[in-house]
Amino acid sequence: MAGRFDPSPRPDPSPVPPYEAGVPPCPRAGRRGATAGAGAKTRSWSADGPLDLGLVLGPLRRGPADPTFRTTPDGSVWRATRTPAGPATLRVAMAAGRVEAEAWGEGADWVLDRLPELLGAADDPTVFVPRHRLVHASHRRRPGLRLTRTGLVLESLIPSVLEQKVTSDEAYRAWRRLVRQYGEPAPGPQDLYVMPTARTWALIPSWDWHKAGVDIKRSATIVRAARVAPRLEEAAAMELPLAAARLEAVPGIGPWTSAETLQRSNGFADAVTTGDLHLPRIVGYALTGERDTDDAGMLELLAPYAGQRHRAARLILLAGHAPPRRIPRMPRTDIGKL
Repeated sequence: MAGRFDPSPRPDPSPVPPYEAGVPPCPRAGRRGATAGAGAKTRSWSADGPLDLGLVLGPLRRGPADPTFRTTPDGSVWRATRTPAGPATLRVAMAAGRVEAEAWGEGADWVLDRLPELLGAADDPTVFVPRHRLVHASHRRRPGLRLTRTGLVLESLIPSVLEQKVTSDEAYRAWRRLVRQYGEPAPGPQDLYVMPTARTWALIPSWDWHKAGVDIKRSATIVRAARVAPRLEEAAAMELPLAAARLEAVPGIGPWTSAETLQRSNGFADAVTTGDLHLPRIVGYALTGERDTDDAGMLELLAPYAGQRHRAARLILLAGHAPPRRIPRMPRTDIGKL
């Protein structure tokens, strides 16, 4: 969690290449010729308070070259997604204090109907009461922070499983490779990709998991989740305890993965991440100066924020008050080269 909440995603300096070395390009890649707005459905919406698109949508981006997500120099945020109605590309931008959205594809109506929830309309930041000076300062500097709610479980679950027990770079590389190889070009003018269907995830052969650097434990978890995808998607309409229990019924999905998923799919303000390598130490150091806080200590420190513990943890991360590194970085491995 600690490294995956960039407060303000930067514009991509150049187009993302259509495929990585060793990954065959999709036969439809390179067919773009449309301009922004061509064939798009549109919607305008005004939030009932400050709104920072980077803070709200940043957690949906899985690394700087995520093939499903892009920011452009004009401040627009582009997102390709697979909805129950089909693939869609969504462009969101701020204009004169209003949100202007465009959408392409079979799922265009679906994403536009749910635009307010995606931008935090179901979240109520006014109930949050800072209990520490650092949290108060971070909260005051970021009035536009809202918690997104995508309503889609699998698209947040699979990259979260890929992030289990490896470095962020390794997980991002696996996500890029698998989405480009097995997903499909997204509708609309940007060269984005829509992630594979649940059936396609379940049918990826073992050697391609291996080439992507994904060990058998994580790939087996994703395959099991893909096979029961309709049941997991039902968690998007559940409260936190029931939703977490539904996800964690799948072997290989524990509290860390369910929390990371439900923070995005359901927008749960209290879905605090436990089992993270860095988060307890960052929270402990930021609030007490202690460098070796564990999960139990972190939960004790966040107890005054009951009901809002995830928001409090995000504000602490955004404050950037992390302990000096005293241990080596997690070693990078690439099983695809073995």
